[in-house]
Amino acid sequence: MLTAHNVAERFKILQDHICSELEKLDGVGLFQEDLWKRPEGGGGRTRIINGQHIVKGGVNFSHVHGVMPETIAKGLGLEPNQFSATGVSIVLHARNPFVPIIHMNVRYFETDTGSWWFGGGIDLTPLIVIEEDAVSFHQGLKEVCDQYEEGAYAEFKEWADNYFYIPHRNETRGVGGIFFDRLGQQNERTKTDIFNYVVNVGESFYDLYSDIFIKRFQTEYSEEHIKWQRLRRGRYVEFNLVYDRGTKFGLQTNGRIESILMSLPPQVEYRYDYRPSKEFELTTQSFLKKGISWI
Repeated sequence: MLTAHNVAERFKILQDHICSELEKLDGVGLFQEDLWKRPEGGGGRTRIINGQHIVKGGVNFSHVHGVMPETIAKGLGLEPNQFSATGVSIVLHARNPFVPIIHMNVRYFETDTGSWWFGGGIDLTPLIVIEEDAVSFHQGLKEVCDQYEEGAYAEFKEWADNYFYIPHRNETRGVGGIFFDRLGQQNERTKTDIFNYVVNVGESFYDLYSDIFIKRFQTEYSEEHIKWQRLRRGRYVEFNLVYDRGTKFGLQTNGRIESILMSLPPQVEYRYDYRPSKEFELTTQSFLKKGISWI
């Protein structure tokens, strides 16, 4: 029987593989590992890289368990329970403004009352949108989703458009990707089918990112590009601190703060009432909306 322990062990392998490949991609940076324990139960492996091209990146594994706080149980529509949650979460910030921020998360959740589900996704946040990169990224995601179920890409892409959205800015966080949650007992697919799909999503991460990284990490850029990069990183901060469910769950379950906030970029700039005026700024802004058909 597939349990949280089995899933967690597979997620550790995924973390190891991705970290190894990213170190090769950066060429200099090595991940520093921070092992931690949660007083209420469980712990994790936080791995952070500060390299020559990836200026800040985190590839985190966690497996936590214990009594679920009443407020979370109610929010999830669950009765009081003991829970177990495991996952891998990744965010990478590159030095070059033409290399996008990328995020990936795969996770599994179960309770002692019989509930269980998987969630996850991958999304891309270019600081400067290059249309061909967004197209290739979405095409790769569709290929992964097609192996799971016909129509899954369209469903999960729409889900991502709606989830990675900043209402107070009336814009999406980036060019989207796929997002899914609570894939479990309500689905016709077996637990093993869903698990295999989630692992495939995780394993697709490196190829999707490295394809874009290799094309863009040596692109020449100016100080104006850097200023725009820092402004757009600010939008990333706004979403993660105000709307991201993973951040909220971690804070509400007494998670490790440094691991929860590892997604935040190293340098951010806020300028009062900044209005995009340069062509690359206006082009990027034009793509930050829901419902764009990339493929």
